[in-house]
Amino acid sequence: MPLAPRTTLELGGSAEYFLAAKSIEALRAATTWAEKEGLPVTFLGGGSNAIVPDEGVPGLVVALETRGVSVSRASEMVRVTVAAGEHWDGFVSRAVGEGWAGVECLAGIPGKTGATPIQNVGAYGQEVGHTVVRVGCIDRSTGERVERSATDCAFGYRDSDFKRRPGRYLVTDVTFALTPGGPPTLAYRELIEQAPSTPSLEQVRSLVVDLRRRKSMVLEPSDPNRRSAGSFFTNPIVGGERVAAVEAEAKRRELGPVPQWNTPAGTKLAAGWLIERAGFPKGRRKGAIGQSSKHALALVHHGGGSTAELLSYAEEVVRGVSEVFGVSLEREPRLLGVD
Repeated sequence: MPLAPRTTLELGGSAEYFLAAKSIEALRAATTWAEKEGLPVTFLGGGSNAIVPDEGVPGLVVALETRGVSVSRASEMVRVTVAAGEHWDGFVSRAVGEGWAGVECLAGIPGKTGATPIQNVGAYGQEVGHTVVRVGCIDRSTGERVERSATDCAFGYRDSDFKRRPGRYLVTDVTFALTPGGPPTLAYRELIEQAPSTPSLEQVRSLVVDLRRRKSMVLEPSDPNRRSAGSFFTNPIVGGERVAAVEAEAKRRELGPVPQWNTPAGTKLAAGWLIERAGFPKGRRKGAIGQSSKHALALVHHGGGSTAELLSYAEEVVRGVSEVFGVSLEREPRLLGVD
């Protein structure tokens, strides 16, 4: 089964075996079969955060297409349990329409809901880890269903226990605690500057989608930057000595102030800023691969390319940033069958 059409990058080879699982029963049967056959199993969500190797993916690739949303009240919160195969942006739109605050800044992000806790998806001041209360999973070491709390998930910046132990758990559903009638989150400078004085959830959602569209971070067929996995690198978190070194280099090169934010883990630097100042501007292109004309942090496939070219270009960017600023960038999308 060709996998390139199932990813936003539209690159890579085929799955040796493939299943679109529409139920947990089908999922269990498929993984049991693969284990008996001695085949590796790879799980594919919406394909917006995935890279397929040119040689394809050995073993069984399972695309989760389970659907369903259930709602219950818990004190002053509403708990919403969403099946892993539900489209994330559809869930966000429903939450905003119902007046449930907590995910409005995560609008416009492609992919499936089941992938969001793995990456601890975040944008514009919100992360799914802020509202996740429980993640339903199949523990592949036992085959049993387990429910993992937010504490068990150990969420970090674009990180979680799921990501640190790939393949151990298969997410089947995610439960969020949202606030009925709550105010939208305004913690990101661009939102604060452009939002009205007392914005509604819908106004913030629309503003987020508009901001993402301006950066080609919304999937649209007419966008020349559409073949992308969004942000290809995470914003690096570094210590004080490295911040000082980056600031010194920026001053020497007359690059202006270095964008940075304090976090509990250290200082977060803007990867896009580092990339551009290291000599990789928006719209740069090398053959079929390049950078988005709207956002230096997004790598784009212009058609007719290969995954090898994409990874080679990415390595060139990583080396450039390391040589100029001494900062190591980490890839955000996962390489199927490898990561």
